[in-house]
Amino acid sequence: MTASANRPTDHSFVPRPLFGVGFMLAAMAALPFIDVFAKILGEEGVPILQIVWARLSFGALVTLPLALHKVGVAGLLPRRPLYHGLRAGFLALATFSFFSALTYLPIADALAIFFIQPLIVTVLSAFVLKERVGPRRWAAVAIGFVGTLIIIRPGFVELNPGSLLALAAGGFLAIYFVMTRAISGQAPAIVTTFQTNIVGATLLSLVVPLIWLPPTPAQWAMFLALGAVANFGHFLVVRAYDYAEASLLAPLAYTEMIMATLVGWYFFGDFPDGWTFVGVAVLIGCALYISIRERAAKTA
Repeated sequence: MTASANRPTDHSFVPRPLFGVGFMLAAMAALPFIDVFAKILGEEGVPILQIVWARLSFGALVTLPLALHKVGVAGLLPRRPLYHGLRAGFLALATFSFFSALTYLPIADALAIFFIQPLIVTVLSAFVLKERVGPRRWAAVAIGFVGTLIIIRPGFVELNPGSLLALAAGGFLAIYFVMTRAISGQAPAIVTTFQTNIVGATLLSLVVPLIWLPPTPAQWAMFLALGAVANFGHFLVVRAYDYAEASLLAPLAYTEMIMATLVGWYFFGDFPDGWTFVGVAVLIGCALYISIRERAAKTA
């Protein structure tokens, strides 16, 4: 797939909600495989910061040829380097927090708590991007928060450090997504993806030598796979935001739970408990209902 497909030459935002929904669903099916590689590497003793560095560095390596083909060397430089640096920093923080959460929690459980992220995106899209968020979406934020509390169950079970790390990851990634939406259409998606990776990798390269452990050949292969899958998934996310509003796409992130449950069970034998499924059902149910009602109101 090329980044230029169905894209205007001036890179302006063109609302095509179905395209945005399709790209977002594809991204959510791919992204859980990042967690599989990260959890395996973490269990083998690779430092989390080194895994995050690998995710960004190999992501930049994978996208470099495509970005060069698209815009040439001169076009690789971001127009707003400080903005891209801050955006890449939030992605690195989100990735570090979530990979750290995986050392305490199964993939599906960590992701279920991480689902606070779409709720935060909806709030930020209203106050930061000035997008219209109707009362039904505000209701989804409130009900979704209840769903998150059901999953964590504070006061009923001992609070796992992984829960706090997953919550932090959701907040950091929500900021990253909103910042992505704010610059959508300014450059081809593959170029934006490369810029995020290279800026984040450069920042982490300043500190990763302090904790570096020499990887085995198999771990280098997993580093490459981690970067490739992460790159592909986040490229699809960028494309989704090129075509649809953040507040519309946010609830679709819940579909990632389906693949996360499957890969967690297949690779690690993990399966969420009943209360986690109840909380996730609340999150997914209210998000899908609100999205359908909002779409119907706009077309009425």
